[in-house]
Amino acid sequence: MKEYFFSVDLGATSGRTIIANINNGRLEQEELTRFDNNLIETGGHFYWDIYALYFEIIRGLKMAAARKLKLVSIGIDTWGVDFVCVGDDDALLRNPLAYRDPHTFGQMEDYLEHVASREEVYDITGIQFMNFNSLFQLHAMRSAGNSALQQAKKILFVPDALSWMLTGRQVCEYTIASTSQMLNARTGDLDEKLLKSVGLSRNMFGPMVQPGSLIGTLTPEVQRITGLGAVPVVAVAGHDTGSAVAAVPASNERFAYLSSGTWSLMGIETPEAIISKESYNRNFTNEGGVEGTTRFLKNICGMWLYECCRREWKLKADTADGKALDLSHAALQSAAMQEEAFRSLINPDDACFANPSSMVEAIQIYCRETRQPVPETPAQLCRCIFDSLALRYRQVFGWLREFAPFNIDVLHIIGGGSLNRYLNQFTANSLGIEVLAGPQEGTAIGNIMLQAKAAGLVADIWDMRRIIANSINLQAFHPQDTELWAGAYEHYLEVIH
Repeated sequence: MKEYFFSVDLGATSGRTIIANINNGRLEQEELTRFDNNLIETGGHFYWDIYALYFEIIRGLKMAAARKLKLVSIGIDTWGVDFVCVGDDDALLRNPLAYRDPHTFGQMEDYLEHVASREEVYDITGIQFMNFNSLFQLHAMRSAGNSALQQAKKILFVPDALSWMLTGRQVCEYTIASTSQMLNARTGDLDEKLLKSVGLSRNMFGPMVQPGSLIGTLTPEVQRITGLGAVPVVAVAGHDTGSAVAAVPASNERFAYLSSGTWSLMGIETPEAIISKESYNRNFTNEGGVEGTTRFLKNICGMWLYECCRREWKLKADTADGKALDLSHAALQSAAMQEEAFRSLINPDDACFANPSSMVEAIQIYCRETRQPVPETPAQLCRCIFDSLALRYRQVFGWLREFAPFNIDVLHIIGGGSLNRYLNQFTANSLGIEVLAGPQEGTAIGNIMLQAKAAGLVADIWDMRRIIANSINLQAFHPQDTELWAGAYEHYLEVIH
């Protein structure tokens, strides 16, 4: 009888449950469910519906039970930084605030002016400064007198909270904790000084566990609801990027990765954190990896720009002349390739694109204010986004080459964005290096392989990567038109400055 690993992969816009098994050195997987992860706007704030996410996990587990699948274990990964507050009665006090909630606007600056210096915080954590990091969310909640935080006995990051709902065990998984800007990059544990600065203490968090650790087994309640037995729940790399990087099908250390989705995360894997004046000035981050590694990377506002525009166009549904607009990815991306290259460029990481009421208008205003042609049609807007992302990737990649303790031979693109062959080719052109795209479901695959490691089926991360490489078809992209892209990059730098 086949034995399966059950992967829960939750992103900022959607989630999925996947079952997989390893057979003859190859990974076989099947998607069970896919669902939306919706932001809830109420009372002037944006929340995640953690109960809806729990419901979807239970629904997937019920489907596995109905098919009489033998589950070896369950693993959960999610986006970073967000957390829930748990009260004295071991109940969730409120749905977690979403990192895109505007309550953090100005709070990072306030914290760094009145509580601790920017240099001090970075020296402890090695984490890039973003207004929604957990440290600044907690500062904002404390300043606002947030009642859930005031009554909290425990703080659980989102994947840890969902694992707790399944097992009754509270832990603090290392990779997800590292996104908080409260983890000491040198000690590998939450920093008491930073916790105290936002009114917390170390005992308000669970014990630190590494990817591949057993959390517990399904509670009797969950067993009854799902029809399953006491299936183990394993702490994978709870941060989705941590699981995704574990799935990079590299053969050696001389690679960079681009986890391409709502966010684009470009980085390298290093044996220890890189904390220096240069990494501080360029706002690079050091997040926890698998087997004691560090994910040295930079966040780039990725397909969020495209997704927001596409959502707006879907709401409008029709063009001015009444003809239906084809909003499929294939149609939009193909139409974008017919537009003039580099006509309009933006800095994808400009603050105006964080969470505007209209992404289309935000891009148009940016182009107008930088004295560029204003993109009007969906094709022009998509071309602007793709060109700009590829040029931003070039900028960040150049910095990575300066930091890397090794020569970078190839860029691996993983995640949903790896399916965008136009952007993949643009990236190869812009960077001047070979690009290998795949796997699409890198996060879920990394999640699964870490469960397999916990079960003793693979030896280490390189054994994991060998199996992954044997199980997928990588698509290679080689640089073209490099001189043209070099000229466009100079223009891009003029625009963003």
